[in-house]
Amino acid sequence: MNRVAVVILNYNGRKFLEKFLPGVISHSEGCRIIVADNCSTDDSITYVETHHPAVEVIKNSTNNGYSAGYNEALGKITDVEYFVLLNSDVEVTQDWIKPIIEMMDKNQSIAAAQPKILDYKKRTHFEYAGAAGGHIDVLGYPFCRGRLFLHLEEDNGQYNDQQQIFWATGACLFVRASCFHEVGGFDEDFFAHMEEIDLCWRLNNAGYQIYYNGQSTVFHVGGGTLDKSNPKKTYLNFRNGLSLLYKNYTTSELWIKLPIRIVLDIIASIKFMLFDSVKDGIAVMKAHRDFIGEYKNNYRKRQITKRQKKLKKLSIIYQKSIVLEYFIKGRKRFDQLGKG
Repeated sequence: MNRVAVVILNYNGRKFLEKFLPGVISHSEGCRIIVADNCSTDDSITYVETHHPAVEVIKNSTNNGYSAGYNEALGKITDVEYFVLLNSDVEVTQDWIKPIIEMMDKNQSIAAAQPKILDYKKRTHFEYAGAAGGHIDVLGYPFCRGRLFLHLEEDNGQYNDQQQIFWATGACLFVRASCFHEVGGFDEDFFAHMEEIDLCWRLNNAGYQIYYNGQSTVFHVGGGTLDKSNPKKTYLNFRNGLSLLYKNYTTSELWIKLPIRIVLDIIASIKFMLFDSVKDGIAVMKAHRDFIGEYKNNYRKRQITKRQKKLKKLSIIYQKSIVLEYFIKGRKRFDQLGKG
């Protein structure tokens, strides 16, 4: 397992490192354990260097979020075959690495993978960020096996399988190092949220596969950086969601799907303002404003993505609207969706 580097991106996360790093060390035998620090202002690194001197420390030059932080750190890690990007607020379990590495060794077309993600606070249920593997619908909305919008399924062994998925969660992301670098790593303009979906979309387009393996389990606290109801997270999710579509869909698909997506986002903004949070509603509108303002930059990245494409159409995309299935048809579980 010396071919594997477990990399934890940290920003002022001493409480999580103190709680979860010992478990990562004890359950990751033979792997390099690395803490990549995003210019923390607490004593995170002093804690690591004092209590866990065998753990490697990479000190990033600036704090530009999850995407840039990992890009900088992973660019400095050589002589490994696999990166495991692990949030600091994740509790790992015994043998969490072996099943996924063995799966990826057997199938060289797998570029990225994830384990089963359960809720640290409610351990019988799947966790919001990744659950049992990510999918994306015909309009570019992400969802998960085990989690549709805010409905989280109880884990009854229904996803103890190995399954091809569309995207793997950034909370615990296994990725082949060569593939990560081949497609250019994370889009640093995303800052945080959905950057792993964008990465996996580009890996899919390049002809690779993304997998889930339910024989490996971790527990995620979630909300360690931004709570699900935080307007900044709402802003990032909606802005980055538009960027996902624009970068990865063909021109003919965009003419149809982007207008529909814009209308649905406007409806979401109105719903936020009337029933939830005015700040979240405003965040959606700001996301659209800034997406338009970043047109030239997005266009440049769209051209890069087009050049990397080897597959014209991805069969793994769910060819229905998850919004329609969930809110109109009342389908709250993944197994109720049927085939897209």
